[in-house]
Amino acid sequence: MTIVKSLPVTQWIIKNFLNKEIENALINEFGIHPIISQIIANREFNNIEEVRRYLYPSLNDLYSPFLMKDMKAGISRLLKAIHNQEKIVIYGDYDADGITSVVILFKFLKEIAPNVTYYIPDRIEEGYGLKNPAIDQFKSSDVRLIITVDCGISDLEQIAYAQSLGIDTIVLDHHAISGALPAAVANINPKREDCPFPFKELAGVGIAYNFLIALRGSLRKEGFWKNDDYPNLKEYLDIVALGTIGDIAPLIDENRIFTKIGLELITEGERPGIKALKEISGIDGQVIDSFKASFCLIPRINAAGRIASPLDAVSLLLTDDIEEARILAAKLDIYNRRRQSMEKIILNEILAKISDNPDLEKMNALVFASDKWHPGVVGIVASRLVDLFSRPAFVISLKDGIGKGSGRSISAFNIYKGIQQCASLLLSYGGHNHAAGISIREEDVAAFTVLFDEIIRTGGQFSGHISQTVIDSECQLQDINLTFINQMQMLAPFGSMNPEPVLCARNIKVSSPTIVGNNHLKMSLSSDGKSCPSIWFTMGRYLNAVAGANLDIVFTPQINQWNGASDIQLKMKDVSIL
Repeated sequence: MTIVKSLPVTQWIIKNFLNKEIENALINEFGIHPIISQIIANREFNNIEEVRRYLYPSLNDLYSPFLMKDMKAGISRLLKAIHNQEKIVIYGDYDADGITSVVILFKFLKEIAPNVTYYIPDRIEEGYGLKNPAIDQFKSSDVRLIITVDCGISDLEQIAYAQSLGIDTIVLDHHAISGALPAAVANINPKREDCPFPFKELAGVGIAYNFLIALRGSLRKEGFWKNDDYPNLKEYLDIVALGTIGDIAPLIDENRIFTKIGLELITEGERPGIKALKEISGIDGQVIDSFKASFCLIPRINAAGRIASPLDAVSLLLTDDIEEARILAAKLDIYNRRRQSMEKIILNEILAKISDNPDLEKMNALVFASDKWHPGVVGIVASRLVDLFSRPAFVISLKDGIGKGSGRSISAFNIYKGIQQCASLLLSYGGHNHAAGISIREEDVAAFTVLFDEIIRTGGQFSGHISQTVIDSECQLQDINLTFINQMQMLAPFGSMNPEPVLCARNIKVSSPTIVGNNHLKMSLSSDGKSCPSIWFTMGRYLNAVAGANLDIVFTPQINQWNGASDIQLKMKDVSIL
């Protein structure tokens, strides 16, 4: 890799091009622009067939769900419950992944199992995972089977308690496994060491969707539906896409198939709840990509579980009535605005602390705690801190001497493995590579801060505090046209482990810089007779620095749609003033 220094602190890392065989095949067989062929070839494909599956995702490329350990046992137990008309509870988490998991399972089962209900715990009053009082409630209602989604794999005591009451449990979970498995009828989790399912990075909703594929196939073999009038599971993929993107799951392999097709369904907007959500977000009628889903739709779904009731979000996605959907979407919008206000107050408080104590910026991790902060929004604030300071962060809400914390990480550091090494200071913990949750005594927060920082410092998993910008390829402004961008969109949807392409162009002239919107820097960029408008979000402070300058630029080209018109725009990532 070639490393050059830009202003003010970012290192530009330009990828080398290693897989010439795939690059040439893309140019010759697919007719793809050489620069985009380079970008694709660098995404760690082994052969051209893998590239074909990447460019043209298909449901035919899904793995057999029965490759998942315990899938057969879980389906068998559920079939028994269906045939015996047992009472079934779907027990989910209160975030977008858990909510969408509950929705697709309930939507499918309610048509064939008259005694199915769902339960999502209250974030504040009950917290994450199965709880014994809820299990007692299920027992009093004669529930015989619990299906956990996006939770359960660490609930050993609770599942054993349910078993003692005569209630079986099927666990559908994707979180990391730190010890023994619970005494469930089936523990379906691709992260099990003994699970042969090829793809380990499904979100909880992806596991639930595979479970439905297996269930539908088993019921079809039994002749459950006459005249092959069985549910079309493709129609569920709009919901699956929201949960997968919302959980920041890697958008590769099966997740890519789910989100690619799901985003197309979201754009079509046939589901009343999603249509109403697009309307309230101001994006109805637009093409919905992973970014619009992430910044417009999913925050409103998450807001319900963060500061109000996740049941409103479940009802929104289940309703077939557009007017009911609009009422529910308006409620979620109010929750989201309230969440944004809370988040802004907490973030500003933390930034003031950092400003008052510059030594905090030298830490390898940022850990902050307060008894004034709502536990439902601390995870979002942790994400903002990671974005701002490029290092792992934990934000902890304290109440009655106990802290509930959410952590987020950079790509180079596995935060779950990090907190595993802090287990002696934690009451409980869970999570995965990029996000984690902890419960901790207030008096242990200071020791945790020191230990977590030391683990990162000595781990050598990322270097220093200098942000890095990885560049896929260099180009000329003349390369950027509609055909180029349309071919680039074949790589979408973009997200974790499938980032949008980042390009570099040299010796670019700036003209007409101005500040628009919320401190965004808008400029016209030109080179050799070619001119492109650009936008650099939240970077208005550089207006005077770039005026009339020549720059090397790092950017992603995109189609900007505004007031019914569309044109090519460069979304800026970084600049170096020549």
